[in-house]
Amino acid sequence: MAYVKTAVSIEESLFREAESLAENMNVSRSRLFAAAISEFISKYKNQQLLAEINAAYDDAPDKHEKNNLEGIRGKHRQLLLDEPW
Repeated sequence: MAYVKTAVSIEESLFREAESLAENMNVSRSRLFAAAISEFISKYKNQQLLAEINAAYDDAPDKHEKNNLEGIRGKHRQLLLDEPW
């Protein structure tokens, strides 16, 4: 796996907290930042996927369509009940 060295600017207080956490977790700051970014990206992708799923299901049937579907279901039920199995 290739690694890239980068520099980022963050508030000093956040840096100190990250440094302390990395020390408590016994990992390097680089590993802590990589894990945090990985988690952030994963959550972002999940949110995007959820938004796409919600958009796909947002096309719910209106009242007229629901009535039609219920009527069709009733006819299907009746057809099955009339079958001489």
